[in-house]
Amino acid sequence: MNHPKPTVRKGQYPGALAREAFRERFMQRFYDPAFQAENDALERLETIAWQAYEAGRKSPVTVKAGPEFADPDYELAAEWKQTRDRLAVAEKVQRDPGTPSRVLVIAGASRNDGTCPGEVSKTWRLARIVLDELRAGGVQTDMLDLSRLASEYQYQIHPCKGCVSTAMPLCHWPCSCYPNHALGQVNDAMAGIYEQWVAAHAVILVAPTYWYQSPCPLKLMIDRLVCADGGNPDPTLTGGKDPLKAKQVELAGWPYPKHLAGRAYGLVVHGDVAGIEAQRRALSDWLDWMGLIDAGAASRLDRYIGYYRPYATSHDELDRDTAVQQEVRNVARAVLNVLPRLRRGEMAGLDRGIEQPRPK
Repeated sequence: MNHPKPTVRKGQYPGALAREAFRERFMQRFYDPAFQAENDALERLETIAWQAYEAGRKSPVTVKAGPEFADPDYELAAEWKQTRDRLAVAEKVQRDPGTPSRVLVIAGASRNDGTCPGEVSKTWRLARIVLDELRAGGVQTDMLDLSRLASEYQYQIHPCKGCVSTAMPLCHWPCSCYPNHALGQVNDAMAGIYEQWVAAHAVILVAPTYWYQSPCPLKLMIDRLVCADGGNPDPTLTGGKDPLKAKQVELAGWPYPKHLAGRAYGLVVHGDVAGIEAQRRALSDWLDWMGLIDAGAASRLDRYIGYYRPYATSHDELDRDTAVQQEVRNVARAVLNVLPRLRRGEMAGLDRGIEQPRPK
């Protein structure tokens, strides 16, 4: 197929902040009067931060890529390289048939009792049911509670910047957009979250429905996992974040590697009055697209808890709804049932001979 010569469109970015606007934003982190005793030190730090911002020092510490990369002399961000190396170790352990099966359980709600709501979420309670069932089944478990984004100091998932929409190879695996020290975009939780996904043989996602859709923390994670589906494991191919090079690499032919494919999944979606079916379908479609394998009909659940009942008594409604509790256990059991077959390779090759004419 002949493609036109790639171009890079410009003009949207409004430009860097002015000096005073930068200073005002920097100092907002130290609004508490307790910091006033260190005003002189803060002034010095603000100057250093401004210089980093002005110079665009996204990755101030780098290391040479080494012989396993297309350009061995390319200076990779040291933090990216460390994350990538941890994923390589996790992948090696995950693929070893002698290791115990491991299941990642994700609680996708924003609510917990460590911040404004002052109460645990029903999602967390359902996730605990899943964990108990998995542990009783003899597998290792890992828990990812995304409500930590709302209650934990500087625990963040920064938004996806949409590199894939410029060119797939510009979207690196794992994501190299963060940390960006020049912009203060640090403490990105995704480095650890990627490792949890890679280490797992199966994932069970438990999610509430917020306004017909996924909660903000869950959607942030989903978007940042785009690099797992077709992402580029060698940033030296694209000169880091050079959009023109990335377009050229893609148009020369890109294999769209699926870095998480072959893992099993289960899904629990709950809500109070509307939207659970659409959200369950959307999440299933997303997991299917990444190449994960559902553990059967019992592994995909959507249920209302306290349908059109007061929010104030929703936990009591869950206490009474023993049927939904059992259905949630069944999601875990479905995943437990499929794991031995998955680990033996019996589910591999289900798509043998099927080639996608339009991979993306």
